[in-house]
Amino acid sequence: MAVLPVQARLKEDERRMRHALEIARHTPDGDVPVGAVIFAPSGEILATATNRREADRDPTAHAEIIALRRAARRFNDGWRLTDCTAVVTLEPCSMCAGALVGARIGRIVFGAFEPHTGACGSVFDVVRDPAVLHKSEVIGGILESECASLMTEFFAYRR
Repeated sequence: MAVLPVQARLKEDERRMRHALEIARHTPDGDVPVGAVIFAPSGEILATATNRREADRDPTAHAEIIALRRAARRFNDGWRLTDCTAVVTLEPCSMCAGALVGARIGRIVFGAFEPHTGACGSVFDVVRDPAVLHKSEVIGGILESECASLMTEFFAYRR
């Protein structure tokens, strides 16, 4: 896989985040609107998912977890998603960050920072902890305001 120059990579991350935002807009009613997309090293979309905790009555049904499960079924190395990229509209929580590391994801790109539960630097830094065996590249704040507005709108109706 060729490494893109910084500006080209940023544009690609923004394009991919726009796709994740579109996925997030299809989150079932009552679930926090988060979209996740897993990209193969070739750029092919392996999986997409939204949060489904309320819809499925499953505390593990976060967008990242569902997308990882789907991607692992399609990728050519079983559960190892080496050199794949996860694009998520919200900073992953500790469960999701741990799952991404466990899947050996190559890059994690997220939109809005999560100041209450974020585990890619905001509250915890699961993915860059020195004890973690697999290191993932983390890029945060891609289309941050657009991603954050999904959360603001969702919670405005609930409070």
